[in-house]
This record gives sequence, C-alpha cells and structure tokens, in this order.
Amino acid sequence: MLKVGFIGWRGMVGSVLMDRMKAENDFQGFDPLFASTSQVGQNGPDIGREIPPLADAFDIVTLSGMDIIVTCQGSGYTNKVLPELKASGWNGYWIDAASALRMTDDSVIVLDPVNRHVIDKALSEGVRNFIGGNCTVSLMLMAVGGLFQQGYIEWLTSMTYQAASGAGAKNMRELVSQMASIGNATAALISNPASAIHEIDREVINTMTGEEFQVAHFGAPLAGSLIPWIDSAMESGQTREEWKGFAETNKILHTRAPIPIDGICVRIGAMRCHSQALTIKLNKDLPLEKIIDLIGSANEWVKVVPNTKEDSLRDLTPAAVTGKLIVPVGRIRKLNMGPEYITMFTVGDQLLWGAAEPIRRMLKILLAYLG
Repeated sequence: MLKVGFIGWRGMVGSVLMDRMKAENDFQGFDPLFASTSQVGQNGPDIGREIPPLADAFDIVTLSGMDIIVTCQGSGYTNKVLPELKASGWNGYWIDAASALRMTDDSVIVLDPVNRHVIDKALSEGVRNFIGGNCTVSLMLMAVGGLFQQGYIEWLTSMTYQAASGAGAKNMRELVSQMASIGNATAALISNPASAIHEIDREVINTMTGEEFQVAHFGAPLAGSLIPWIDSAMESGQTREEWKGFAETNKILHTRAPIPIDGICVRIGAMRCHSQALTIKLNKDLPLEKIIDLIGSANEWVKVVPNTKEDSLRDLTPAAVTGKLIVPVGRIRKLNMGPEYITMFTVGDQLLWGAAEPIRRMLKILLAYLG
C-alpha cells in the first residue's frame, strides 16, 4: 500500500486540509504517517483510524520511505528538507502548499478544475513536484477560468481585497485584537444614544493611532482601515503578490503566449476570504449573455450572482462565502471603454480553493494515478 507523509497539518492551511479530507473520507487506500517539527512522539490528529505516533519531520530516513509527501509547513521547511531528500536518492512525489517551488521548471502549480490537462501531461512526463498556487490567483482562475480556457482574454487587471487570514494565524489574532481595542474604547459612547458621532469617530482614530494599538504583525492598523501593500517590493514597482498574478496564472494555464495580468493587492479587515474586482479586455465583442454562460459553466463551484443589490449583498461577500467551496462571481457588466471591456467582482475562501482544496485534490489524483 502506498505510504503518504503529512507535515504541517496543525497550521491554518493544514488544519483546513485535514478537515476537508475527513469530511470527504479521504484517509482510505494508503498508509498515512504524520510528522512534526516540534512534537515528535506525541499523538497525531484524529482521522478516524489508528496511526503511529508523530515522526520527526526532519528525519530523512523516515521521510524517504514515503511514496508521497504532503506538506503545509512553509517554504523554509521545503528549502531545507527537499534537497536533503533528493540527495538521499528519494524519488517520490512532493505536494506542497508553500510558494518555494511554484516557479521552478520541474514543478506544476495545481488547480485541477482549471488545468487538469497540464497536471496529466506532467504526470506522464515524470514530474514529481506539484505545488499549490497563490490564493488570489487560484480564486481568480476558478472564477473566470471559462474565459481563459476559451482564449477570449486579451489582458486582465485584478484589484484585490485580501483577508487577514492570507497573512497567517498571528495576523488574524492581531486583527481581532485591533477590533476589540476599538470596541472597548468606544463602548460607553456607543451605548449612549445621545453621544455625538464625531466623538465616536475621534475616539476610534485616537485608539488606532495610539501607542498601545497592536500593529506588530501588519505594521499598521487594519481594523477600520486598509493596507495597500502585500509582500515584498520588486524592481518593477509591483509587490511580489502583484507579480504573482502574471507569473503564476500563465504557468498554471501553460500559455504559449503570456497573457498580460497586473493590478494592486490590498489587505482589508476581513477575517477570511479574498475578494477581487476584475477588469478584462476581451479579444472580441461577445454578448453579455455568452460571457455569463462561459463563466458559469466552467466548473461546478463557480456561481454567477445576478447584478442586483439584493443578490450582491446576500451572496457576494466574505461573510456569505467563508467555509464554502463556491466561488461567486457578480457585478458582471460591460464598461464604457468599449464593448470588449468587461468588469466583475468575485470572492472566495482562500483557505479552501486558494490553499487546501487543490492540495487535497492533487493527492487524490496522484493516488489514482499510482494505484
């Protein structure tokens, strides 16, 4: 029976992956081994079957006995352990949620509802590294993959509204702490119907700019504000998060002629789910009805939301989508710039289709392929 090792299963992405695998009864047909960087010898997660105590995630001998390794541990772990594994002669399959290997020549970025043909070709050619993509890129492709697959997109710009969870668990805690600080500081004023709104506003601003307001992880207030910068700077003037839109989209799709993609990535005070406003230049004038049909029929998870206030408020928000696999797309319309220009708004849970779900599905594809 195939042996599958799991590393990094306690973090945000890893825990969502475990939940999805348990929900789908995926822990069947292989022998799982859980390894840890800090809790060696302790009990592993409850997956509904007996498993051995936690192995050492840095033990190359143990890891080399795995046919497949699934890791959500991060790029630092990948950069340290995988070269040592390869040097030991290991020739298994590496499935990774981290970004370290996304752009290497010997890897494929996986998003099978969009690029299953690329994955199948890679397997037949002996590729061993299958990597989860950037969360906003994956969600954008889930939303408008139908237009990409039919070759109708000339260029695309995405203005993102990215949740705190995209930065990690510590950042999520900091956002909640910021919310609590603002709430506590204004509680007396809010509870008094006679208080003036300018007093509440002043107290909010004073709290957000005060020395005790927690900004250690974000570097600036996020609750009640936003941060127009995600990731590190690049010589182009982009942030690395913005650069990924072009680089990863074209690698996922395996395009012959790269499609221009760019935009600005912004962090907002949502806990979970990334949203994006897309502006697309089509290479031909398509009827709006056909555009909507291409978007809505691309995969079973995309959901077209009618362009009405009622539908948008109900279905097109992070609060409505958190914890769900659906990727709603709404506000679809043509722009004043010309009949080939369209806009839309989409939102999706980046811990699902933006992170854990492509990894879960790649493991199932690989188990079927090897079985």
